[in-house]
Amino acid sequence: MARAWCCDKGTPEGGGALLADVSLPAAVIHEAPLAHNLAWMQRFADAHGARLAPHGKTSMAPALFKRQIEAGAWGITLATAAQCRAAFAHGTARLLMANQLVGEANMAIVADLLEAGADFHCVVDSADNVRQLGRYFAARGLRLKVLIELGIEGGRCGCRDHDQVLALGEAIDSESALVLAGLEGYEGVVQGDDPQASVRGYAWRLVEACRALDHEGLFETAEPIITASGSAWYDLIAEAFQQARLAEHIVPVLRPGCYVVHDHGLYREAQRGVLARRPELQRGLEPALEVFAQVQSLPEPGLAIAALGKRDIAADQLPLALRRYREGGSPDDGLSVAGWRVTKLMDQHAFIRLPEARDDDIRVGDIVAFGASHPCLTFDKWRQLLLVDDQLRVRETLTTLF
Repeated sequence: MARAWCCDKGTPEGGGALLADVSLPAAVIHEAPLAHNLAWMQRFADAHGARLAPHGKTSMAPALFKRQIEAGAWGITLATAAQCRAAFAHGTARLLMANQLVGEANMAIVADLLEAGADFHCVVDSADNVRQLGRYFAARGLRLKVLIELGIEGGRCGCRDHDQVLALGEAIDSESALVLAGLEGYEGVVQGDDPQASVRGYAWRLVEACRALDHEGLFETAEPIITASGSAWYDLIAEAFQQARLAEHIVPVLRPGCYVVHDHGLYREAQRGVLARRPELQRGLEPALEVFAQVQSLPEPGLAIAALGKRDIAADQLPLALRRYREGGSPDDGLSVAGWRVTKLMDQHAFIRLPEARDDDIRVGDIVAFGASHPCLTFDKWRQLLLVDDQLRVRETLTTLF
């Protein structure tokens, strides 16, 4: 009899069979492609003379942070003070908050982290925020490392031009509790008829702003950083930073996050673009995250309903049916899902249109592996994920901190 281990309710550390012992649906990370992705992106950063600070909001999984750092990552990027606190509590010492630190409650979290020994950076883009941070951290007797954010017209946060960057650098210099430690940007908000040209242009704006701050002597750390890069255009950012031949003391830092498990949608398409631009790169990233769920109903010809919905898997693009298995069967006995197409997701139901020549061996209880686009929006639906080997044996349970 199956032992009904549940992914959200205390799955044992390992040893169970995914196809027999786990209550489904369950979010699954495949061990081999995960290891490949960790090594691949670290090699990419190293080859471009850059450090890697993966964006941790993708997974919020301390076990993955640990693997990324063990693979060579310089630190972990996060989006909020609360995320930074959670990561630090689970062993991540260097934190890059790629966001403005606003509100005294959030400042208090960061001050506590600094007092506990965290190496912390955040971004600023306004004189008001600089004054607020300067006043708060001076009162706490601490010094806060900040990065000036350079944005784009019509984008989200960030200074809009180099004059604003330099003026903000002067404002930071006047605050004894603040340390200007570099420049930050994010190319994912860049728009244009020619996205590649627009991203390249933005990358060079970052380079020139960094040079200007350095020329004015406004950096106060021995190794100021210049940092950008999401998971779609990291090659263009790395290329620009490498070609710029910045001063030796300026350190490029790349921040992709989704690479850790890649995906079957948005970032798979982006990766094809990377490999087309850089054919010398070998093999590329591999999807490692899937959600396994069971067929729960075959209510009419040509339609299957799976016990999988928006509460289980990202829905910005509809999931893809990848493989099918018999419950309790062997992972080597994969069954066909050719022609299967997810047409609709409800909270906990997926509508799957089957091909006209319906395969009569489809059964209620069959287990289907689904792939999704944009892994951030699958990770945040789970408090635990299962790491499995190539025989779909559970090797480890990975806890998330959402």
